Amino acid sequence: MVERVEAWWARRQFSRGADVPYAVGTYREAWAPYPMLIRQYHPDLNAGIVLTQIPPAADVLLLWQCDMGHTFAATPAEQRSRPGRERRRSAWCPECAQRAKPPRVRAAAASRPRPKAKPLCPKTPALAVGEPFVSACAPKPASAVEAQLRQDLFARLDVTPGLNAVKVARPFFDHVEVWPDILLPELRVAIEYDSTGRHGLEHVGDREKADLRKDRALRAARWEVVRIRTGKLEKLGPYDLQLSSLSRRSLDRIVDVLRGIRGPLLVDAYLL
Repeated sequence: MVERVEAWWARRQFSRGADVPYAVGTYREAWAPYPMLIRQYHPDLNAGIVLTQIPPAADVLLLWQCDMGHTFAATPAEQRSRPGRERRRSAWCPECAQRAKPPRVRAAAASRPRPKAKPLCPKTPALAVGEPFVSACAPKPASAVEAQLRQDLFARLDVTPGLNAVKVARPFFDHVEVWPDILLPELRVAIEYDSTGRHGLEHVGDREKADLRKDRALRAARWEVVRIRTGKLEKLGPYDLQLSSLSRRSLDRIVDVLRGIRGPLLVDAYLL
């Protein structure tokens, strides 16, 4: 049952037999991928308890304050999943989110038409599942760092450049294709560059769930995925790398991971 932070803390003190059941910093790594939540949390609003003393899975009601001064109550799970597919900074605050996107007036239930299933995009070519191709729907590189990583990888590996999509078996949102950041077609490996982004909205909460769904779609199409995780983001898959920055050493580590996936005999044949 959800309880106020004071009651939750008192119960933890009793059950653990300690005045401080969780030391400051205990859950620092778990909260690190959410810089916006760290900014919104204030110990003075929560009985002096620091955010890194609270487990992210705790069923406790905390008070948060956004940059606009709106104060609201939410559990850690609610806050971590709040951004969804939104990229606006206001997504972390329910009041800001409502003002940015006010609800529409709904028609009467009797006259409301049934929602139709969104049709799949017809631009995906008729290819076999797992085939890479150039998609007209693929977004442009999200950051300069991602573009530099792509350039450095293709300078290191003699593989086919320019492909940006893979045909998958099941719809991914409204497409039967996915768009990894970087494709290495000859190795059938997709590389993703993940950071939390400017407002801490990327690759966290529900967006992390979409990443996992995308990875499953690629693996079902007989591709493997390597995610370069930055900004304290935790690994999602067996071949992911946690890096603070990209360097020559980082490229060496990526090549080593590729060797672990496809074997050094195959990977080394494509090294320049």
